[in-house]
Amino acid sequence: MAKTKNAPKPIEELNYEEALAELEGIVEALENEQNPLEEAMKLYERGQALVGQCGALLDAAQLKVRKLAGELLVEFEEESE
Repeated sequence: MAKTKNAPKPIEELNYEEALAELEGIVEALENEQNPLEEAMKLYERGQALVGQCGALLDAAQLKVRKLAGELLVEFEEESE
């Protein structure tokens, strides 16, 4: 995303996999590239919006699973080491 000429797809149109992949690219760009401050801030803002989109999509998926599973849903318990 850092150096693409095409306008990025609107965040609300991204599915989870697309949003996560773009977010990973932003993190890599912020960690490995020397971006001007303004560009870094734009990347950070888009990354924050992508985090929100991923969270919303995961919440929606969890709600759907809960509706489909009903009483059969068992809470996940972490295994102790």
